[in-house]
Amino acid sequence: MAPIMHGFDPPERFVAGTVGPPGSRTFFLQARSGVRLTSIALEKQQVAALAERVDELLDEVMASDTAAGVIPAVAPLGLEDTHPLEQPIEEEFRAGTMTLSWDPSDQKIVIEVFPFSEAAVVTPDQAEEDVDFEEPEPEEVFVVRIDAGHARAFVKRAAQVLDAGRPSCPFCGNPMDPDGHLCVRANGFRRRDP
Repeated sequence: MAPIMHGFDPPERFVAGTVGPPGSRTFFLQARSGVRLTSIALEKQQVAALAERVDELLDEVMASDTAAGVIPAVAPLGLEDTHPLEQPIEEEFRAGTMTLSWDPSDQKIVIEVFPFSEAAVVTPDQAEEDVDFEEPEPEEVFVVRIDAGHARAFVKRAAQVLDAGRPSCPFCGNPMDPDGHLCVRANGFRRRDP
Protein backbone atom coordinates (compact mmCIF):
# COMPACT_ATOMS: atom_id res chain seq x y z
CA MET A 1 0.00 0.00 0.00
CA ALA A 2 1.38 3.41 -0.98
CA PRO A 3 2.11 5.79 1.91
CA ILE A 4 -0.09 8.82 2.56
CA MET A 5 1.72 11.77 0.98
CA HIS A 6 1.65 15.18 2.68
CA GLY A 7 3.26 17.07 -0.19
CA PHE A 8 3.88 20.82 -0.51
CA ASP A 9 5.52 22.07 -3.72
CA PRO A 10 5.93 24.87 -2.78
CA PRO A 11 4.07 25.61 0.45
CA GLU A 12 2.66 29.07 1.08
CA ARG A 13 4.24 28.78 4.53
CA PHE A 14 6.81 26.37 5.98
CA VAL A 15 8.12 26.98 9.51
CA ALA A 16 9.43 25.40 12.67
CA GLY A 17 7.63 26.47 15.84
CA THR A 18 6.72 25.47 19.36
CA VAL A 19 3.78 25.12 21.69
CA GLY A 20 4.17 25.48 25.44
CA PRO A 21 6.44 27.32 27.88
CA PRO A 22 10.25 27.03 27.75
CA GLY A 23 11.31 23.76 29.33
CA SER A 24 8.08 22.03 28.26
CA ARG A 25 7.88 23.00 24.62
CA THR A 26 6.68 20.71 21.86
CA PHE A 27 8.38 21.38 18.53
CA PHE A 28 6.59 21.22 15.18
CA LEU A 29 7.28 21.56 11.49
CA GLN A 30 4.25 23.13 9.88
CA ALA A 31 3.39 23.61 6.20
CA ARG A 32 0.35 25.30 4.68
CA SER A 33 -1.00 25.64 1.18
CA GLY A 34 -4.44 27.26 1.00
CA VAL A 35 -6.61 25.66 3.66
CA ARG A 36 -4.47 22.51 3.86
CA LEU A 37 -2.35 22.58 7.03
CA THR A 38 0.03 19.82 8.14
CA SER A 39 1.88 19.75 11.48
CA ILE A 40 4.63 17.23 12.26
CA ALA A 41 5.93 16.88 15.84
CA LEU A 42 9.65 16.46 16.35
CA GLU A 43 12.42 16.86 18.89
CA LYS A 44 14.38 20.05 19.50
CA GLN A 45 17.56 18.32 18.33
CA GLN A 46 15.86 17.35 15.07
CA VAL A 47 14.93 21.00 14.41
CA ALA A 48 18.52 22.05 15.11
CA ALA A 49 19.97 19.32 12.89
CA LEU A 50 17.57 20.05 10.02
CA ALA A 51 18.22 23.81 10.10
CA GLU A 52 21.99 23.31 10.30
CA ARG A 53 22.00 20.83 7.43
CA VAL A 54 19.75 23.01 5.22
CA ASP A 55 22.15 25.92 5.77
CA GLU A 56 25.18 23.73 4.98
CA LEU A 57 23.54 22.31 1.84
CA LEU A 58 22.77 25.80 0.53
CA ASP A 59 26.37 26.85 1.22
CA GLU A 60 27.61 23.78 -0.69
CA VAL A 61 25.34 24.57 -3.65
CA MET A 62 26.50 28.22 -3.61
CA ALA A 63 30.13 27.11 -3.74
CA SER A 64 29.53 24.65 -6.58
CA ASP A 65 28.76 25.32 -10.21
CA THR A 66 25.43 23.44 -10.08
CA ALA A 67 23.30 26.43 -9.06
CA ALA A 68 21.88 28.12 -12.15
CA GLY A 69 20.16 30.82 -10.08
CA VAL A 70 21.20 33.02 -7.22
CA ILE A 71 21.44 31.37 -3.79
CA PRO A 72 21.11 34.02 -1.06
CA ALA A 73 23.77 33.91 1.66
CA VAL A 74 21.24 35.01 4.29
CA ALA A 75 17.44 35.06 4.58
CA PRO A 76 15.91 37.71 2.29
CA LEU A 77 14.15 40.45 4.29
CA GLY A 78 10.73 40.00 2.73
CA LEU A 79 10.60 36.30 3.62
CA GLU A 80 11.00 36.57 7.40
CA ASP A 81 8.18 34.86 9.31
CA THR A 82 7.77 35.64 13.01
CA HIS A 83 4.10 34.65 13.35
CA PRO A 84 3.06 31.84 15.69
CA LEU A 85 2.10 28.40 14.41
CA GLU A 86 -1.30 28.30 12.74
CA GLN A 87 -4.27 26.78 14.52
CA PRO A 88 -5.51 24.12 14.88
CA ILE A 89 -2.29 22.23 15.50
CA GLU A 90 -3.15 18.59 14.87
CA GLU A 91 -0.11 16.33 14.88
CA GLU A 92 -0.07 14.10 11.78
CA PHE A 93 2.79 12.02 13.18
CA ARG A 94 6.03 12.23 15.17
CA ALA A 95 9.12 12.64 13.00
CA GLY A 96 11.67 9.89 12.74
CA THR A 97 14.00 9.75 9.76
CA MET A 98 14.47 12.92 7.71
CA THR A 99 16.15 13.28 4.33
CA LEU A 100 17.40 16.41 2.62
CA SER A 101 18.43 16.98 -0.98
CA TRP A 102 18.93 19.63 -3.65
CA ASP A 103 16.94 19.29 -6.88
CA PRO A 104 18.97 21.09 -9.56
CA SER A 105 16.18 20.81 -12.14
CA ASP A 106 14.00 23.37 -10.36
CA GLN A 107 16.56 24.81 -7.89
CA LYS A 108 14.75 23.66 -4.73
CA ILE A 109 15.58 22.07 -1.41
CA VAL A 110 13.60 18.85 -0.86
CA ILE A 111 12.85 17.88 2.74
CA GLU A 112 11.29 14.48 3.43
CA VAL A 113 10.14 13.50 6.93
CA PHE A 114 9.11 9.95 7.77
CA PRO A 115 7.22 8.85 10.90
CA PHE A 116 9.10 7.54 13.92
CA SER A 117 8.88 3.76 14.03
CA GLU A 118 9.92 1.48 16.88
CA ALA A 119 10.69 -1.16 14.26
CA ALA A 120 13.33 1.13 12.74
CA VAL A 121 15.28 1.44 16.01
CA VAL A 122 18.43 -0.67 15.94
CA THR A 123 19.54 -1.97 19.33
CA PRO A 124 23.23 -2.52 20.18
CA ASP A 125 22.67 -6.30 19.94
CA GLN A 126 21.41 -5.95 16.39
CA ALA A 127 24.25 -3.59 15.47
CA GLU A 128 26.88 -6.15 16.57
CA GLU A 129 25.29 -8.91 14.51
CA ASP A 130 25.59 -8.87 10.74
CA VAL A 131 21.84 -8.83 10.31
CA ASP A 132 20.40 -7.33 7.18
CA PHE A 133 18.03 -4.73 8.53
CA GLU A 134 15.18 -3.65 6.35
CA GLU A 135 13.37 -0.52 7.45
CA PRO A 136 9.59 -0.94 7.31
CA GLU A 137 7.67 0.90 4.60
CA PRO A 138 6.33 4.15 6.10
CA GLU A 139 2.59 4.71 6.30
CA GLU A 140 2.98 8.47 5.73
CA VAL A 141 5.56 10.88 4.39
CA PHE A 142 5.82 14.68 4.65
CA VAL A 143 7.54 16.27 1.64
CA VAL A 144 8.30 19.98 1.27
CA ARG A 145 10.02 21.58 -1.72
CA ILE A 146 11.20 25.17 -1.19
CA ASP A 147 13.45 27.59 -3.02
CA ALA A 148 16.74 28.78 -1.57
CA GLY A 149 15.37 32.09 -0.22
CA HIS A 150 12.57 30.37 1.70
CA ALA A 151 15.06 27.75 2.93
CA ARG A 152 17.31 30.48 4.38
CA ALA A 153 14.23 32.06 5.99
CA PHE A 154 13.35 28.65 7.50
CA VAL A 155 16.88 28.35 8.94
CA LYS A 156 16.72 31.86 10.45
CA ARG A 157 13.35 31.24 12.09
CA ALA A 158 14.45 27.82 13.38
CA ALA A 159 17.45 29.46 15.07
CA GLN A 160 15.16 32.03 16.71
CA VAL A 161 12.80 29.28 17.92
CA LEU A 162 15.70 27.30 19.37
CA ASP A 163 17.15 30.39 21.09
CA ALA A 164 13.78 31.24 22.68
CA GLY A 165 14.10 28.39 25.18
CA ARG A 166 15.44 28.44 28.71
CA PRO A 167 18.65 30.40 29.26
CA SER A 168 21.85 28.41 29.74
CA CYS A 169 23.74 28.42 33.02
CA PRO A 170 26.94 30.43 32.55
CA PHE A 171 28.84 27.88 34.66
CA CYS A 172 27.74 24.44 33.44
CA GLY A 173 25.81 25.26 30.24
CA ASN A 174 22.71 23.31 31.26
CA PRO A 175 19.30 24.95 30.84
CA MET A 176 18.04 26.96 33.82
CA ASP A 177 14.45 27.01 35.03
CA PRO A 178 12.97 30.29 36.33
CA ASP A 179 13.62 29.11 39.90
CA GLY A 180 17.24 28.08 39.11
CA HIS A 181 18.77 24.61 38.81
CA LEU A 182 21.15 22.24 40.55
CA CYS A 183 24.46 23.19 38.98
CA VAL A 184 27.06 20.44 38.71
CA ARG A 185 29.79 23.09 38.85
CA ALA A 186 28.45 24.37 42.22
CA ASN A 187 28.66 20.98 43.97
CA GLY A 188 24.90 20.58 44.09
CA PHE A 189 24.02 24.07 45.29
CA ARG A 190 21.14 25.74 43.53
CA ARG A 191 22.13 28.55 41.17
CA ARG A 192 19.76 31.33 40.28
CA ASP A 193 19.53 33.25 37.03
CA PRO A 194 22.22 35.98 37.27
